[in-house]
Amino acid sequence: MKTTLLDQVQQTPWGKQADHILRSCVHCGFCTANCPTYRLLGNELDSPRGRIYLIKALLEGQAVSPVTQTHLDRCLQCRACETTCPSGVNYHELLEIGQQLITAQLKRPLSDRLLRKILQLTLPYPLYFQLLVGLGRLAHPLLPTGLKLHLPPPSPKTTWPPLQSHIRKMVVLPGCVQSVLTPQVNVAAARVLNELGIELLPGTQQCCGALSYHLGEVNTGLEQARRFIDQHWPWIEQGVETIVSTASGCGAFIKEYGRLFKTTLIPKSQQPPWLNKDYAEKAAHFANLTRDIAEVVATEITHAQPPQRWSALPSQRIALHIPCTLQHGQRLTGHLESLLTRLNFSLLPVTDSQICCGAGGSYSLLQPQLSEQLAQQKLQVLQANSPDLIVTANIGCYLHLQNRTSVPVKHWIELLAGD
Repeated sequence: MKTTLLDQVQQTPWGKQADHILRSCVHCGFCTANCPTYRLLGNELDSPRGRIYLIKALLEGQAVSPVTQTHLDRCLQCRACETTCPSGVNYHELLEIGQQLITAQLKRPLSDRLLRKILQLTLPYPLYFQLLVGLGRLAHPLLPTGLKLHLPPPSPKTTWPPLQSHIRKMVVLPGCVQSVLTPQVNVAAARVLNELGIELLPGTQQCCGALSYHLGEVNTGLEQARRFIDQHWPWIEQGVETIVSTASGCGAFIKEYGRLFKTTLIPKSQQPPWLNKDYAEKAAHFANLTRDIAEVVATEITHAQPPQRWSALPSQRIALHIPCTLQHGQRLTGHLESLLTRLNFSLLPVTDSQICCGAGGSYSLLQPQLSEQLAQQKLQVLQANSPDLIVTANIGCYLHLQNRTSVPVKHWIELLAGD
């Protein structure tokens, strides 16, 4: 793709990166086949290729408009286009640049700004979020149907299980939303790793920064990420071998810390003193230690036989939904399927397994109509073969599907724990 970016853009590290990404696109259109919004709307501007053209126009000096903002906002950031792209276009990095430029130059409608601010002030903070959920459950009969779909049933009360002390230690990230709504997931992970000779330590309830960052609040997102790293750094200094993520959305974001702290759109004059090369290296080290729970379990049973108890687990017909953040974000395509198949779970075929369920972090709240359509399409293929159970690997997908089906939904690690 030929580019003529503004001189002031080309002189920045992020501008050079954007130029490189744009030039790698060859207009082939393979990305459109796997783009959820293009498949729904049929509008070229709601495809990755169309959004790339819109961002290119911004970087070449065209005026920022609400139209451009609308089409970029509709992107789920599922990254299915990247998995499909034969040219290796780093679409999500370009989208981040486009969204951040628009956030800096164009004021959103008041209602949109208020909703985004509420999300930023509640979801990343478990105490506030728990209070909000509690109030929602009290007012449940009075809530409109749309809001009821976002309010999950109470989770079973859980406490961290008594574990053996093992030489090998890992720390698990609690997650903001997951620690409030599905705390049993990390408890299950601790029990499973305990059987594999690993002591899993509970991490600190601190947001990784993903929500704010993806809402275009880069400064806030990076500050939250810095606090997140610093809160967990003592465990690294004490020798834990891995940072375990049981929510693939958090894991996908954390694994990009090195890049996010190295290349930012924040002007030099506005950058905090800690945002420097040394901290970028620290962030990259943290990212390199982070593994999804599927990676950890798969590695462990490659080197040793799974516990005998696992072979006696109940046999169920399972429809597996692989989150976008696992297959496209972390590039672990086929990883979880192979692991569960090796453990003799009965996985049913699922058509278009590469397509997003519509959760997309805060997407279901910001784009409810598109999100609902995608959820119904996903449930149609997941339920096509009458499963006993729907299984996934991310809190967002878990909650998004759970309230829309009578089929039980679980995190896959709960299967191994026998829950």
